[in-house]
Amino acid sequence: MPKTTSGGKPKQSELPDTLKRSSAKAQRTFAKAHDAAVEQYGEGERAHRTAYAALKHSYEKVGDRWRPKDERGPSDPRSKKTTAQKRRGEGETYGGVDAEGNTKQELYERAKRLGVEGRSTMSKRELARAIARKQS
Repeated sequence: MPKTTSGGKPKQSELPDTLKRSSAKAQRTFAKAHDAAVEQYGEGERAHRTAYAALKHSYEKVGDRWRPKDERGPSDPRSKKTTAQKRRGEGETYGGVDAEGNTKQELYERAKRLGVEGRSTMSKRELARAIARKQS
């Protein structure tokens, strides 16, 4: 089902809840990428994955919404892989947490705000995983 109206605006009823709480630009990015993916691949999981990949290139999931990243680019190790490698499940994803664009200290501070226990002994990857779990 199309995520945009004939005027190009995102259909609020078709957006995931986290995007409904996000900026109009994030909503447009997801909706347009989804509609383009549906044209190419058909409706389904692949179209959703493609739309989220496009969104995660410029936005990071912070709490219950998507916020613009300081710099565009891959957010996790999986996004750097080839399409075939991604399909096989190679590489790790952190549920929208920009592990590549944040320092360990920035992730630590976010984990602290979220009340993640044991954060002082965690590696950068462990912090990203813990933040993703807390946000979902």
